[in-house]
Amino acid sequence: MDLSTIIGIIVGFGFIITGFILEGGTVGSLWGASAALIVFGGTAGAVLISFPLSDLKNLPKWFKLAFTSQSFGSAEAYETLVRFAEKARREGLLSLEQELETVTDRFTRQGMQLVIDGTDPEITREILESNIAVLEKRHKVGASVFEAAGGYGPTMGIIGTVMGLVMVLGNLSDPEALSHSIAAAFIATLYGVGSANLLWLPIATKLKMKDKAEVSAMEMVLDGILSIQAGENPSILKEKLKTHVGSMLPTQQKNQEGSAAPGNAAVNDSR
Repeated sequence: MDLSTIIGIIVGFGFIITGFILEGGTVGSLWGASAALIVFGGTAGAVLISFPLSDLKNLPKWFKLAFTSQSFGSAEAYETLVRFAEKARREGLLSLEQELETVTDRFTRQGMQLVIDGTDPEITREILESNIAVLEKRHKVGASVFEAAGGYGPTMGIIGTVMGLVMVLGNLSDPEALSHSIAAAFIATLYGVGSANLLWLPIATKLKMKDKAEVSAMEMVLDGILSIQAGENPSILKEKLKTHVGSMLPTQQKNQEGSAAPGNAAVNDSR
């Protein structure tokens, strides 16, 4: 699980509710069934109008992505590319074909297959960059859905409040119930603003951050594959990859590289 998402939601809602209670409110007074229907139902309807069903069918996947932790295989890809570079240096590119069966990442496997097949480097780059662009486009849709919900939510809250006030102003014969009705009317605004700023917009931001992390991992693989194709020294390839992977390298591997002998292929990393 992605603890930052879960903890953030708990902390956000927890402090707001606690502050409300400290001011003399009760948790029960925050509940409004009609307000919830107007805000969340209206927001869902507006999102359905805005996006095709072919995109919205991925909504469960986007929720899962926001609430689960991913490493995107950066450290594993680093190790694989370094191993491939060293093997290609010793035995040639064709020797890597039997190693492809051990690669689980589709992007890495596709790129290395292009290299082994003798594809022109520029064509290899174009194909892999196209894959990255498609991934970015798909992820952008996911973030856009939650951003749209974050924009519609507060508006639906206002609509719910206005509807509640219309009912209040249409029934002024009971002064004792007037204050309670007005308070209930504003619950819709609370739901709209709260859901937008504690759920939909933060989830959209989280998806954008994870998109950047995955794209960065793929760009690292792209640089590594092109370096292998160009026959670059494995030590140079390591330095290139470290600019991408950085702190995502396993601690044990960093220690091993930092203690490598000067004559070894490993490069000392003081970062």
